[in-house]
Amino acid sequence: MNPGLYIAQQVINAISLGSLYALVAIGLSMVFGILRMTNFAHGDMMMVGAFGTLLLGFAGLPFWLAALGGIAIGALAGVIVERVAYRPVRGAPDVSLLLTSLAVTYILENLGILIFSSSPRNFPLPDWMNVALQFYDGQLTFTQINVVTVVATAVSLGFLGWFVTRTNAGIGMRAAAEDLQAAQLVGLDVDRLIVVAFAIASAFAGLAGVLWAAQSGIVEPHMGFTPLLKAFVAAIIGGFGSIAGALIGGFVLGALEIFIVAFLPSAVSPYRDAIVFALLIAFLLFRPNGLLNRSQEIKL
Repeated sequence: MNPGLYIAQQVINAISLGSLYALVAIGLSMVFGILRMTNFAHGDMMMVGAFGTLLLGFAGLPFWLAALGGIAIGALAGVIVERVAYRPVRGAPDVSLLLTSLAVTYILENLGILIFSSSPRNFPLPDWMNVALQFYDGQLTFTQINVVTVVATAVSLGFLGWFVTRTNAGIGMRAAAEDLQAAQLVGLDVDRLIVVAFAIASAFAGLAGVLWAAQSGIVEPHMGFTPLLKAFVAAIIGGFGSIAGALIGGFVLGALEIFIVAFLPSAVSPYRDAIVFALLIAFLLFRPNGLLNRSQEIKL
């Protein structure tokens, strides 16, 4: 294979994978930016979105409508979790928030197992999304789902950028991220802002769940665990609490994982995750505020 085309192929793969990590990491950073809590149940919104899409597809809706419905279901699940589980313990010690987050994770995953069983289910896609586009005699290949992933991520980020810079709710969220108590003192409805943040973050996770299931071809109750861990690493790399940092961290992590497999000896590939988490430790030790050094911001 032409070396230039091989590198281009790996860049395409890295952008596709990085888009998924970025979507999840942005949701994590939004919630942390306002509440200073790590929402470990965030990955389960991926599962909710994917299963919601699957059920709506079984009900006869076209795939794109089912996907939008699944994303909406993920957003609604995030709002319910915030209202039922997190709001009552808001202001409690950090360990209480952490334990509550872990409890919600186990509850949602076990509900998924009770309702759908623990066995993976096929995630049906329209035929056109499985079409492979080939160039240069097959040396450069990507599927339609790769295109959809990148486009959906770009559109979502464009919407988020407009929302946090051009709407009262978005500007209020940025103010709450700077100082939650001060925002409340000047008359902002903090509860509403937090609900909006959870809805958007969970919608991003639901979208990531749909795209992840579409690329892997399966959906199961524990599907959000690994992407959540990787998104956590991405958020740390970029700067936890920074939306722009989460975006950069997602693409950096996606590129790192792809390039480890593509350019290093095959004996190194099984240690890909170990390398990723070693990078996490390195950032926590030597640059805990991440690449952008803006861990307390929700700015783009």
